[in-house]
Amino acid sequence: MADPQLKALTAKINDLIQLCEQLDEENRALKADAAGWVDERDSLVEKTEIARNKVESMISRLKTLEEES
Repeated sequence: MADPQLKALTAKINDLIQLCEQLDEENRALKADAAGWVDERDSLVEKTEIARNKVESMISRLKTLEEES
């Protein structure tokens, strides 16, 4: 292989290595974001369930008060 071809090939390989490193970093950041979204979703589901239970309890108490009067 001629020297200019070797240099061109080396440059392309270096570019690919740099791109792989960049994509790996981006992939790690996206996975971290996804984990954060999952945690936030779980928290919101839990808060929704707590709110639902409170509302159901209030409705039950109101029905009991209505029946007593």
